[in-house]
Amino acid sequence: MKNTLYLECYSGISGDMTVAALLDLGADREVLEKALKSLPVDGFEIKISKVKKSGLDVCDFSVILDKEHENHDHDMEYLHGKHEHTHEHGEENHHGHIHLHEKSHSHSHVHLHEHSHQHEHRTLTGILHIIDHADITPEAKKIAENIFTILAEAEAKAHGVELDEVHFHEVGAVDSIVDIVAVAVCLDNLNITDVVSTELYEGYGFVRCQHGVIPVPVPAVANIAEKHGLSLHITNIEGELVTPTGAAIIAAIKNIDKLPKKFSIEKIGIGAGKRNYERPSLLRAMLIKDKTFEDNKIYKLESNIDDCTGEMLGYVMELLFKAGARDVHYIPVYMKKNRPAYQLNVVCLEKDIEILENIIFEETTTIGIRRIPVERSVLKRRIEKIRTSLGEAEVKICMLNGKERVYPEYESIKKICSEYKMNFQEVYQLIQREYKEIKG
Repeated sequence: MKNTLYLECYSGISGDMTVAALLDLGADREVLEKALKSLPVDGFEIKISKVKKSGLDVCDFSVILDKEHENHDHDMEYLHGKHEHTHEHGEENHHGHIHLHEKSHSHSHVHLHEHSHQHEHRTLTGILHIIDHADITPEAKKIAENIFTILAEAEAKAHGVELDEVHFHEVGAVDSIVDIVAVAVCLDNLNITDVVSTELYEGYGFVRCQHGVIPVPVPAVANIAEKHGLSLHITNIEGELVTPTGAAIIAAIKNIDKLPKKFSIEKIGIGAGKRNYERPSLLRAMLIKDKTFEDNKIYKLESNIDDCTGEMLGYVMELLFKAGARDVHYIPVYMKKNRPAYQLNVVCLEKDIEILENIIFEETTTIGIRRIPVERSVLKRRIEKIRTSLGEAEVKICMLNGKERVYPEYESIKKICSEYKMNFQEVYQLIQREYKEIKG
């Protein structure tokens, strides 16, 4: 079953918020845990829990780094201008080609940071190698690799280096790998085929990174928005709402910019962020179904055929009508090399496409069918059976501007003509007249 995901980014977006929202939406926790255990990296564990945000019961996803890898890059006070290293954990920070990372802790605690130990650095190639050797599906690998590549390209541009010169700090690489792989696994597990994201709400001001103070949106986010056409909505909140990983996720998976005019919500998931701004840090994810053209959307199946006989095409038309086609017709056309041919057009509902296409392939010589979604305007209508002086007849009644239009059905006219040896026009008019007499 295909699923359409709507990510409502009114409080921005980050990696852990996305994972939490998808888990809350129904992604299989056991599948995710198995996937993350298969990663050939050390120094982390995950915590999935429920937390309260503005009184709402929402999901929280955290990557907890081991003691060696703890750092102060999640410190809200540090990010926004204060230098104390004793702090309560905030959310993601992810800036600089050395500290290309982001993540948060699900447990609030106070500690002192010491950075006397040395950390390795990972290149994009190395990280893609890790993803490739994880026990996850090919589709999940593809999504994760795409997100990381988008992220690395943005950081390379921000720092003026080549893509292969971007280095992810060991600390950042671990939690970024976990976040991004987790997002990919959850999306694949939910069988998300379309993703709607209308705009990313972002704050303003400055945040501190390893190399100094940088503006919001941070350069990596701005670069991703520029390259991938993301719409940013700058709010009056001082702070960073959209992290580079969050922007990279949207750039990698979004394929629809606007919500349907009318849709139903099939399921909702809410992921918690860790930063505390004026509005709650929440990412709401919804599985939606487009209902805008639910009743008035049809498909046209179209194929050009230059090597079938008229008898064969007539037979195919009969089969298509019996199988549920709403309309079938042929149009004379000239194809390549001036060959006379017919264009077959079949109008049908989406649910009937597969069986009708199979009939066309089996019963004609065509090797290709164009499938075209078509919107239509239809009058309200109903079928009624009436008793006339010549027997029972079916009529179609359509409503236009509050008035009825009556159309006797072909099969009823044909039957009466045969029984009473009358002409078609005469019977047609008789049924119309007697319907109006019956209805007064």
